[in-house]
Amino acid sequence: MSAEATNPASPGPVINTVPRRKARPRIDLRRLGRAALLGPAARDRLPDAIGHVAEAHRAHYPDADLEPLRRAWVLAESSHRGQMRKSGEPYITHPLAVTLILAELGAETTTLTASLLHDTVEDTAVTLDQVGEEFGAEVRYLVDGVTKLEKVDYGAAAEPETFRKMLVATGSDVRVMSIKLADRLHNMRTLGVMRPEKQARIAKVTRDVLIPLAERLGVQALKTELEDLVFAILHPEEYDHTRELIVDNASRTDDPLAEVTDEVRTVLRDAGIQAEVLIRPRHFVSVHRVARKRGRLRGADFGRLLVLVNEDADCYGVLGELHTCLKPVVSEFKDFIAVPKFNLYQSLHTAVAHTDGQVVEVLIRTHQMHKVAEAGVIALGNPYAPPSEEQQAANDGERADPTRPGWLSRLLDWQEGAPDPDTFWSTLREDLAQDREITVFRPDGGTLGLPDGATCVDAAYAQYGEDAHACIGARVNGRLATLSTVLKDGDTVQLLMGQDPASEPSREWLEHAHTPAARIAIQRWIAAHPGRGDGEGAETAEKAHSARSAPPASEDTPHTPAERPATPVVDQPGATVRLAGCCTPVPPDEVTGFSVRGGVVTVHRVECAAVAQMKSVGRAEVGVRWGDTTECRVTLVAESFGRPHLLADLTEAIALEGAEIVSATVEPPTQQRVRHTYTLQLPDAAHLLTLMRAMRNVPGVYDVSRAQHHTTAF
Repeated sequence: MSAEATNPASPGPVINTVPRRKARPRIDLRRLGRAALLGPAARDRLPDAIGHVAEAHRAHYPDADLEPLRRAWVLAESSHRGQMRKSGEPYITHPLAVTLILAELGAETTTLTASLLHDTVEDTAVTLDQVGEEFGAEVRYLVDGVTKLEKVDYGAAAEPETFRKMLVATGSDVRVMSIKLADRLHNMRTLGVMRPEKQARIAKVTRDVLIPLAERLGVQALKTELEDLVFAILHPEEYDHTRELIVDNASRTDDPLAEVTDEVRTVLRDAGIQAEVLIRPRHFVSVHRVARKRGRLRGADFGRLLVLVNEDADCYGVLGELHTCLKPVVSEFKDFIAVPKFNLYQSLHTAVAHTDGQVVEVLIRTHQMHKVAEAGVIALGNPYAPPSEEQQAANDGERADPTRPGWLSRLLDWQEGAPDPDTFWSTLREDLAQDREITVFRPDGGTLGLPDGATCVDAAYAQYGEDAHACIGARVNGRLATLSTVLKDGDTVQLLMGQDPASEPSREWLEHAHTPAARIAIQRWIAAHPGRGDGEGAETAEKAHSARSAPPASEDTPHTPAERPATPVVDQPGATVRLAGCCTPVPPDEVTGFSVRGGVVTVHRVECAAVAQMKSVGRAEVGVRWGDTTECRVTLVAESFGRPHLLADLTEAIALEGAEIVSATVEPPTQQRVRHTYTLQLPDAAHLLTLMRAMRNVPGVYDVSRAQHHTTAF
């Protein structure tokens, strides 16, 4: 079924210009749903009313056993006999139409059987036990799952908890949600009998929750028709205007889409590539979006070309021919075959320019990809049946798991932690509004699926759950990055975890958390630890304040008798020697000197920026070498991620190496990063590298370097 080929909110259908692959005529689901029931049929054949369902089902499953459908129809029809819908139709037309929608999409027999019975337990005397005895545990489970979602009170208080139950049911078997979506679609088609305010209320819930869920499940055929129905109810003026645009375009004699279609067919025929080239009209909401984006619409804006081939390799062959023989718009190219979307969607997207400058979008996919693009998880059949060899070969991890797509697993995880229905509801809507997912890679080769715009904070909680409270930083594509770094599709993320069991998240992380799992986990921790969650913690902050209050040492600070700093010897007798504060040279650094006022020679490391500056203005160098004294004073800068007790751990590491802290400063944290500057007295300059290595080994510290102050040395 293609929702794009029908105007579901208008009295009659819009003519579909897309040729059908099957010779079987298209069934008008709405007319069938309103049809009067025919008389009882003989037990050895299907009743005429269910015959349409059987025909659609056999188109996807030629060898399907139809006996369960026949028995389900007999039970449903007899149970609902005498019941009427608000529209005045026999009630049985509703489960019949819902089942036909699913049959057209390729649902397997068990789903169709449960669909026919989905209202029997709620609205008739039939019990779940009777369903189980007659049709088995699997059908019983599906009917029970859908029954729990029926008779929804659309009041604000009831809605969140209702959809929480729906998600739990969906997490156990996505076929429950498939039936629910088809059920909502048929109800939306017949919504006109209700009061306008109730229509609007149901349409808003459909827009906010069910349409995004249909998108996540990849059921585009249901999603697009639901979008048009909601559009017609909530925005009637824009809908009418869009319909006028479509009708006016249909009356035009010149059609750039048809001309490009003929060109593409010729190109592919000459290249020997077997392919179907179809015109795929845009549905109403799609046309409306394009009109808002581009302003005045042209003929090519009302549809796209769809090229269907047999093999994956043929998709790229078609792409090469189109880009060679026609004028491609390279910026429009996207490869969703190599990197499928989170909802199973696979296709190549490109665009070519028409002779009059119009841009024609082209979709290239195999017939199987097209089936999945239209029906999503419904096209995958029974999620509990053993996969075929073809399905095993095409398996792509979580994306190909119809029982538990990756996004659904994450959603079920965080919904358990939502503290109340209102938080769950608002977070659910935010999560579903993020309709694009990225894939990032872990160093071990695994992947994480995250919404577009996710940060390293989100990646940490996606990988480690609440253990991510101990995360102290990350490397993105091998480079150190703050936890606030926004990730891109294809990034490699290594999360750096602290070893301190007392590690805690920062309130600042909430500003950078975009996924519900991350936000709820951080909020729960903060609620359980009031007054904490400020990064370094009160103890570390107090120590840092004390360290900042200590007077910094300078090259003119007199040394105590116990301090015998390393003494350089200069080739200028009688000169006073001073170590430059900009680069703090120590043995065995290669050094040089320059004469300054008062007969003083300042000693710099040869790579110091001040050396190059003084050479550029013609200052003469003075030869310098180190004397026999091994003690030295050096300034080190430690870059770290903020965490509790970090200052204490660094101080302990320095003391264990025998170094004495002359002064220390700690800059205020920025984006979870903290800079510590220490002026240290070492008993032996040879221990400097060992000291720096020990400081780097402190959890949370990612770099230790010699200080490089940008000061004028002359």
